[in-house]
Amino acid sequence: MAVYSPPSALLQVAQRVDNLDRAIAFYSETLGLPLMAKFDPPGLAFINLSGVRVMLDAVAEGEVPGAILYLRVDDIQDSYRNLRQRGVEFAGEPHMINRDDAGLFGPKGMEEWMAFFKDSEGNTLAIASRVSPA
Repeated sequence: MAVYSPPSALLQVAQRVDNLDRAIAFYSETLGLPLMAKFDPPGLAFINLSGVRVMLDAVAEGEVPGAILYLRVDDIQDSYRNLRQRGVEFAGEPHMINRDDAGLFGPKGMEEWMAFFKDSEGNTLAIASRVSPA
């Protein structure tokens, strides 16, 4: 009997899109992520997010919900300003979601900050950063 080895990393996330070219432009030009491949037909594209493939899927039918992509950034305020300059409309300004007093996700006391926005296809994304308390 083989010993179970749990998954070690996230390989790919599928994101439903209505317009493949518009979505490619948003992820590659607006967010600045590299396009790995485009297959049209059938209507798929792959974006490289630090080794994780974001599959843009124009083939999915019906009300298939998109995944929420939480994009780690070094400086949330700087990323927020830069993305706004690129035309990204945020639901609100960056704000603290949680202070990790127990040290569950890294050093104790670090704050988790996020700001949410929509991609060109209406899927929710967020930029996220761990910040030292002021």
